[in-house]
Amino acid sequence: MRVDKDFSRQLEGYRLATAEILYHLPDHPKLLQTYVWQDYDLAPQYPVLNRFLDFWTRELDGALHSVRVAGKRLISAAEISAGTAFRLN
Repeated sequence: MRVDKDFSRQLEGYRLATAEILYHLPDHPKLLQTYVWQDYDLAPQYPVLNRFLDFWTRELDGALHSVRVAGKRLISAAEISAGTAFRLN
Protein backbone atom coordinates (compact mmCIF):
# COMPACT_ATOMS: atom_id res chain seq x y z
CA MET A 1 0.00 0.00 0.00
CA ARG A 2 1.36 3.40 -0.97
CA VAL A 3 0.98 6.29 1.50
CA ASP A 4 0.52 9.80 0.14
CA LYS A 5 3.67 11.89 0.68
CA ASP A 6 1.72 14.97 1.81
CA PHE A 7 -0.31 12.93 4.30
CA SER A 8 2.89 11.44 5.75
CA ARG A 9 4.39 14.90 6.11
CA GLN A 10 1.31 16.09 8.00
CA LEU A 11 1.71 13.21 10.46
CA GLU A 12 5.32 14.37 10.97
CA GLY A 13 4.10 17.83 12.03
CA TYR A 14 4.16 19.68 8.74
CA ARG A 15 1.36 22.15 8.19
CA LEU A 16 -0.02 23.92 5.16
CA ALA A 17 1.83 27.23 5.04
CA THR A 18 0.74 30.15 2.89
CA ALA A 19 2.99 33.15 2.32
CA GLU A 20 1.98 36.45 0.77
CA ILE A 21 5.15 37.83 -0.78
CA LEU A 22 5.33 41.48 -1.79
CA TYR A 23 8.19 42.36 -4.11
CA HIS A 24 9.38 45.33 -6.13
CA LEU A 25 8.89 45.10 -9.88
CA PRO A 26 12.36 45.02 -11.50
CA ASP A 27 11.51 47.62 -14.18
CA HIS A 28 9.43 49.82 -11.83
CA PRO A 29 10.94 49.48 -8.32
CA LYS A 30 8.40 51.84 -6.72
CA LEU A 31 5.58 49.43 -7.64
CA LEU A 32 4.85 46.30 -5.62
CA GLN A 33 3.54 42.98 -6.93
CA THR A 34 2.04 40.14 -4.89
CA TYR A 35 3.01 36.48 -5.17
CA VAL A 36 1.23 33.78 -3.14
CA TRP A 37 3.30 30.72 -2.20
CA GLN A 38 1.87 27.58 -0.59
CA ASP A 39 3.49 24.33 0.53
CA TYR A 40 3.77 22.01 3.52
CA ASP A 41 6.29 23.35 6.04
CA LEU A 42 7.36 23.16 9.69
CA ALA A 43 6.43 26.10 11.92
CA PRO A 44 7.88 28.26 13.37
CA GLN A 45 11.18 27.98 11.44
CA TYR A 46 9.55 27.36 8.01
CA PRO A 47 12.64 25.78 6.37
CA VAL A 48 10.85 25.10 3.04
CA LEU A 49 9.75 28.73 2.76
CA ASN A 50 13.21 29.96 3.73
CA ARG A 51 14.81 27.85 0.99
CA PHE A 52 12.34 29.33 -1.49
CA LEU A 53 13.09 32.88 -0.32
CA ASP A 54 16.85 32.20 -0.54
CA PHE A 55 16.31 31.03 -4.13
CA TRP A 56 14.23 34.14 -4.84
CA THR A 57 16.90 36.48 -3.46
CA ARG A 58 19.70 34.68 -5.30
CA GLU A 59 18.04 34.07 -8.70
CA LEU A 60 15.19 36.55 -9.31
CA ASP A 61 15.33 40.26 -10.07
CA GLY A 62 12.37 41.48 -7.99
CA ALA A 63 13.69 42.60 -4.58
CA LEU A 64 11.59 41.36 -1.67
CA HIS A 65 9.59 43.97 0.21
CA SER A 66 7.78 41.84 2.82
CA VAL A 67 6.50 38.34 3.55
CA ARG A 68 3.41 37.44 5.60
CA VAL A 69 3.02 33.81 6.63
CA ALA A 70 -0.01 31.89 7.85
CA GLY A 71 0.06 28.22 8.80
CA LYS A 72 -2.70 25.74 9.46
CA ARG A 73 -2.18 22.30 10.90
CA LEU A 74 -4.52 20.05 8.95
CA ILE A 75 -4.15 16.91 11.07
CA SER A 76 -3.40 16.80 14.77
CA ALA A 77 -2.29 13.85 16.86
CA ALA A 78 -5.69 13.67 18.57
CA GLU A 79 -7.35 13.00 15.20
CA ILE A 80 -5.19 9.97 14.37
CA SER A 81 -4.88 6.90 16.56
CA ALA A 82 -3.02 3.66 16.08
CA GLY A 83 -6.28 1.86 15.29
CA THR A 84 -7.48 4.31 12.64
CA ALA A 85 -7.76 2.79 9.19
CA PHE A 86 -8.30 4.52 5.89
CA ARG A 87 -9.97 2.89 2.91
CA LEU A 88 -10.48 4.47 -0.45
CA ASN A 89 -12.76 2.82 -2.97
